[in-house]
Amino acid sequence: MAITDWPADQRPRERLIKLGPHALSDAELLAVFLRVGVAGKSAVDLGREMATHFGSLNRLFSAPIKDFCAINGLGPAKFAQLQAILELGRRSLAEELQAGSSFDAPTAVKQYLQLLLSNKPYESFQVLFLDVKNRLIGAEELFRGTLTHASVYPREVVKAALAHNAASVMLAHNHPSGTPEPSSADRQLTQTLKQALDLIGVRILDHFIVAGTQVHSFAEHGQL
Repeated sequence: MAITDWPADQRPRERLIKLGPHALSDAELLAVFLRVGVAGKSAVDLGREMATHFGSLNRLFSAPIKDFCAINGLGPAKFAQLQAILELGRRSLAEELQAGSSFDAPTAVKQYLQLLLSNKPYESFQVLFLDVKNRLIGAEELFRGTLTHASVYPREVVKAALAHNAASVMLAHNHPSGTPEPSSADRQLTQTLKQALDLIGVRILDHFIVAGTQVHSFAEHGQL
């Protein structure tokens, strides 16, 4: 049965408008994104198949176009639409951090970093540059590595901080194949960067490690 034949109070779009997006399941939210299903499958059925096939939303969002389009009913147009939605989410959160103090919005910082890092199949080291009021000036991927490692050079971090005229920074990297718990190398790197940036009067406000839906904050755990 097509969704248009369902009772109005059971249709995903109508339920979203009435109850809000939080009331919908993953499959229902994907159905709103898809709008239509395929022969023999409603949009909700197709959304459920997508969620099951990839195992998690993070894996769905990070899937390359070839894997995405391998599911019947999905194609390059839907892939492009999904990537556009994800990028709009990143930009919206970046605007929030630019408008107000990033330190006053730790949840927004974590959400931004999750959108930025959780879907990357390689280790990425990002630096968020902040002004004297802790507002986001910009974010930059300074180093890119493999699935398990990225080499970070303190000199390049210092150069980038000076180029952005940053008063402070937040560091962030992802653990694509692990947990958000920092390794001994992560802790040592944080201290090395802290010493290097101290020389130019730039503070490290936090260092975040992103692993899927989990985010570890060095500041929250007293590790700075």
